[in-house]
Amino acid sequence: MLDSIAVYCGLIATIWILIGVYAASQFYPGYDHSRQFCSELGATGSPTEKLFPIINNYPLGFLFCLFGWYLVQLTDVSILVNITGWLVIVHGIGTWVAGYFPMDADPLTRHPTFNCKVHSWAGFIMLLSLVVAPILIAISPTSETISLSFRLFSIASVIGAVYCLFAMARAVKAQTNAGTHQRISYGLQLIWLSVFSLIQA
Repeated sequence: MLDSIAVYCGLIATIWILIGVYAASQFYPGYDHSRQFCSELGATGSPTEKLFPIINNYPLGFLFCLFGWYLVQLTDVSILVNITGWLVIVHGIGTWVAGYFPMDADPLTRHPTFNCKVHSWAGFIMLLSLVVAPILIAISPTSETISLSFRLFSIASVIGAVYCLFAMARAVKAQTNAGTHQRISYGLQLIWLSVFSLIQA
């Protein structure tokens, strides 16, 4: 029973974050999705500081960990698939940590607080986990569940996500549409996770 739910959690997490970010933004007057980071919804002093992690980080972390567990306990698969499961679990734990330790109200502050530093490191680990995971799948042996086309899709997802990260960095310096690039980059990672979830099902 748990397996039949866990296998879909990669897809559910993607749908959940779309709804959760939109819902939280409705309680944040003037929030700009194109210019502001998702984490600013849970930033210190924001109108949704307490609400955002409750409806996003905490349930999302659970969904990521559950899907990761599903991959870890699979047998008769490449060990790279099991390692990918651990990376998804790490992503889930990072999601919890990033929710518990909010970022500062000013994302460009030169003197971040302890909470913001922890938040940033958690975000970096989350990013890294879902960059490495599709790379492992891309180099894993072709099988019934890991086809050549999905391996190529995994490579494309990584390239797209990393490209958008560089675009986001430029947007941060120019103080333009960093939020858009962040959402596209993370969206590509979550789309990959969703497709992987459906393939396993």
